[in-house]
Amino acid sequence: MKGFRFLEWGVYKDAKKLFHEILKIVHVLPKEHRYEVGSQVIRSALSVVLNIAEGSGKSSDKELSHFFNIALGSIYETLAALDVLKDNKLIEEATFEVLSKECESIANQIGGFKKKIRKDLSL
Repeated sequence: MKGFRFLEWGVYKDAKKLFHEILKIVHVLPKEHRYEVGSQVIRSALSVVLNIAEGSGKSSDKELSHFFNIALGSIYETLAALDVLKDNKLIEEATFEVLSKECESIANQIGGFKKKIRKDLSL
């Protein structure tokens, strides 16, 4: 699948891994939380994955940067939802710490892509 460059990107793979972990967390949430905060954290984590993929198919670096901005916002939203789950004792502190490091890594990778794009645009 040569045309789908995002499939090889580490940031895409990491975002998919985070999404998988989010699904496992939501699956064990009490029912009264699964459909509200659970649904929201699933959507925000999936948004990271999908915006990386969608941006990769755009024809300009400016468009790609736009989708990376959306993905970056979604990773912040995901981390905020995880923080709320932690504060309400719905996930363990240790789980939050691991996932927050994954969020930070993804955010840093997206930032690196954006920095490279800005550099390329200024040439």
